[in-house]
Order: sequence, then C-alpha cells, then structure tokens
Amino acid sequence: MSHQFSPSDLKTILHSKRANIYYLQYCPILVNGGRVEYVTDEGKQSLYWNIPIANTSVVMLGTGTSVTQAAMREFAKAGVLVGFCGGGGTPLYAGNEVETAVSWLSSQSEYRPTEYLQHWVSFWFDDRQRLAAAVAFQRVRIQQIRQHWLSARMQRENGFEPDENRLCQLLASYENNLSSCRNGTDLLAQEAVMTKALYKLAADTVKYGDFTRAKRGGGVDMANRFLDHGNYLAYGLAAVATWVIGLPHGLAVLHGKTRRGGLVFDAADLIKDALVLPQAFIAAMAGEEEQEFRQRCIGGFQRADALDVMIEALQTTALQLSQAAR
Repeated sequence: MSHQFSPSDLKTILHSKRANIYYLQYCPILVNGGRVEYVTDEGKQSLYWNIPIANTSVVMLGTGTSVTQAAMREFAKAGVLVGFCGGGGTPLYAGNEVETAVSWLSSQSEYRPTEYLQHWVSFWFDDRQRLAAAVAFQRVRIQQIRQHWLSARMQRENGFEPDENRLCQLLASYENNLSSCRNGTDLLAQEAVMTKALYKLAADTVKYGDFTRAKRGGGVDMANRFLDHGNYLAYGLAAVATWVIGLPHGLAVLHGKTRRGGLVFDAADLIKDALVLPQAFIAAMAGEEEQEFRQRCIGGFQRADALDVMIEALQTTALQLSQAAR
C-alpha cells in the first residue's frame, strides 16, 4: 500500500544532517509530477533534474533562474531556505522587505519554537554580555581553524601543510588578546590582524605569491574570487543555522546592531577561515573552475559538520549567557 507523506514528514531529517546545498543558474525551477525539479536544455531536448527537498538545506538561485509559486510552496513545506544571488553565488539578494547583503526567503510558520530566541534576548541588550558572546564565538573559530588546518585529511588530500608553529603562535596570540578587548571595536581590530595573518600563511603555504584581500570579486585574482564565492556558501549555512533555532538575523553579537544580517556574518565566521580560506588558495593554485571549487567547499562543509558546529555554538552561547544574565 502506498504511503502518503505529509509536510511534517519532509522535516524529519534535521537541517544539520541534510546533505545538499544547491547553486543553480540559467534554469527554471518548477514542480513536475509532484517533485521539485530544475530544467536544463541539451540541444533540442529539455532535461529535468530532481531536487531532493527533504535532504536539502539551501538553494541559491543565480543568474538566469526563475522559480514557480508551486516550487516555493514545496520548499516552504520542507523548510528549505531559498536565496537569489548574482553569478557565482555573489552578491546575495532576496525579496525581503529590507535590502541587505545577506537576506533569505525562509518558510513561514507561526508555530516555530522560541526557546533560544528568549535566551538570546535575555542577554543581548547588555553590551558586556554581547561582547562575551562574540568572544565565545571567536574561541570556537580558533578551535575550528586549528582542527582543520592541521588535519591529516587536509595534508593528505590537498597537500596543504602550513607551518604548525607559525599557525599555533598566531592563534595563541589572538586568543590571549581576546581577554583584553573592551568592546566590539577592539575585537574587530584584533580579528582583522589575525585574518590578515591567516591569508599570508595560506598564500605562503601554497606558494601563491603576493596576496591582498579585495572583496566583491577581486578582479582577475582567483583566490579573491573563490574567497567571495565560498564565503557566500558559508552565509547560506549560517542563515540556516539561525533560522533552525529561531534567531532573527539582526541580533548580531559582533557585526553591529544596525546590520539586519549581522548574526549571519557572526555565525559564518565560525567556519569560514577554517574551511573556505585554505580551499580558496588550493583551488586557485590548481586552476579550478567555480563549479569545481563550489563542490570542494560543499564537500568540506559536509565532512566537517559545519552546520552542526554553527547550531551548537549558537545554542551553547544562548544558554550559557542567558544563565549568566539572571
């Protein structure tokens, strides 16, 4: 006897365990025979490709895409976040009421849990507690960098072998300086120094040559272009993480109270340097195309349980600082 699935059945796979992130371009997305599919043209023939929505967390719609109302309804039932973006995943747009750098079309439900939102707002209006949350995020970030940059997999599969002493000294110095930060401005200044040093270390490791970080494409510099591309994939995961536990994107702890997408940037920073940064330099040296690099990043996110890391950091921070605020 056939079994009919209800919308709630589609959500049985936890978002942190979903395998798929899609970036699509030059194709329509529609419902065909009850399935959400995207259509590609092969000569005179149109090919229909299924999107397994129950096992998908993010769909990014690039240049030349369209999506039907029926497809958006199915995405909403399965809790899939959808974002419109430019070519290569950057910049990212969506049809929300406020235009921001990172903005998503999330499925609507009046029955989403508010447990972590209540914990979060209990400390968020206190500047000292918000700084404590930002520092806690940076400690997770440091742990992720150390774990993945020095992993046997990174060395074995990618040939990425940074100077361990240099990396550990850099991370130790940054971690020691966290305790002296009096506000978010101090922390951002320390972060900028650390990130610049990481770029230098990664470039030296792969023998990339001189490198200067230039956002929004970086012209013909492939490492810059890959960094932008991979970072926007990380923003997609971060948007899922905050949405899953019910935290509005405007409740940032480091990227400013006036930026509506600030918490997405905060959450993405937990894994960007650890997973995207080295892969961008590796892919640039290998002469990869954007699609190859995108698959490299997505595979890295899945192996590292990146979404789990972000969700756990948000939950732990919410609970611990909520208790401290009482």
